[in-house]
Amino acid sequence: MKIFCIGRNYVDHALELNNPIPKSPIIFMKPPTAILAEGKPFYHPEFSKNIHFELELVLKIKKNGKSIQPEFASSYYDQVALGIDFTARDLQDTCKEKGHPWEIAKAFDHSAVIGPFFSIDEVKSADGSIHFELLKNGQTVQSGSSDQMIFDFDSLIVHISKYFTLQQGDLIYTGTPAGVGKIEIGDKLVGKIAEREGLHCEIK
Repeated sequence: MKIFCIGRNYVDHALELNNPIPKSPIIFMKPPTAILAEGKPFYHPEFSKNIHFELELVLKIKKNGKSIQPEFASSYYDQVALGIDFTARDLQDTCKEKGHPWEIAKAFDHSAVIGPFFSIDEVKSADGSIHFELLKNGQTVQSGSSDQMIFDFDSLIVHISKYFTLQQGDLIYTGTPAGVGKIEIGDKLVGKIAEREGLHCEIK
């Protein structure tokens, strides 16, 4: 299983971090050891003082494909989940300043929370978009919709498959909307997708 992640895929999120709006998808990856599933708690690591939550829609690839053409992209997925891309922002900033890769800030153990998968038909609204939000200790901190993405699902499938063979079971974290913020020990995070609970994670 490969875990692909897309950076800066919502305009407001790019702006809140003072980053330029990308002209093509920004891809990075996480290893399978990053997965944190089944509502298990996230234990705050000692190597960072500033870990941020980033709620995302996550696609599951359902069949193998390479160099996928736009007209076929939608046939490669039919399920979506909520995920959190935990980011050690302090480590990431240091790596960027030095011009270093920033896997240690994004791909560390349990940095990819994942909830249960839903059929896209179950959770999409009448206009085809998927709405989602994150509550931190009962307060909404992030709210987004798939129609706000700079690069939609099909575009991501096409772009990623130019460089990597997509295989059944691969995951694509499709980017986070604005509102990312710091986690603290004791926080309770709940993600909702189309008004349904799609994720929960306690910080310990």
